[in-house]
Amino acid sequence: MDEKLLEILACPACKGDVSLTEDRNGIVCESCRLVYPVRDGIPVMLVDEAKPLGEDDDGR
Repeated sequence: MDEKLLEILACPACKGDVSLTEDRNGIVCESCRLVYPVRDGIPVMLVDEAKPLGEDDDGR
């Protein structure tokens, strides 16, 4: 995933900063404790698609 894209993304729930998981398969909002999936290199920034941090292997 492009680092420039990551810099402009924000959590759709709280508008806070996000970061990429270590395995690069998700985008994490530490404030909301949500992980948004990355599918085929495209972040799916929909609250309905997010999973609670720690529910699955989040790469951290």
